[in-house]
Amino acid sequence: MIAKIASAAEYLPQSLRAKVLSKTFGTVVPMVGTAGISYDLVTAEKVICSIKNRRPMQNHIKGVHAVAIALIAETATGFVLGMNIPDESMVLIKSLKINYKKVAKGDLVATATLSLADRERIASTPKGEITVPCVITDATGQSPVECEMIWAWVPKKRPTKPTEAK
Repeated sequence: MIAKIASAAEYLPQSLRAKVLSKTFGTVVPMVGTAGISYDLVTAEKVICSIKNRRPMQNHIKGVHAVAIALIAETATGFVLGMNIPDESMVLIKSLKINYKKVAKGDLVATATLSLADRERIASTPKGEITVPCVITDATGQSPVECEMIWAWVPKKRPTKPTEAK
């Protein structure tokens, strides 16, 4: 579904694309809509999301809150994986690890990527797990956190067990 929405948005002017994708995906996943995450680039290879350092997302030192940083990493990695799974599958986060190295300054950008080899494996395997690389940068161009996101993809419908003969 994510890939279909992103594909349809390709026909929009660049100036509207991020707004339309952000509004649409924010409806599909209400938490990211509430946080005001912007989808700046959505392709099968890369998803770039950003979040503004605005009051509702701030911590006590007026920076982007730690949980909002985790949210943008989870969002970018989940959506790049979602761009590559078949429609009959769904993604599930298995593990997220965030190491906060320094205070983030200003707005944040998360860039999640998948290699061609990873994308081919995802397309040819009905079920699996993957660590999706993600880099988060702040307004200074520095990377204030290191993150590791482990995702799984599984069929939406579980196989039915055959009934036992009596």
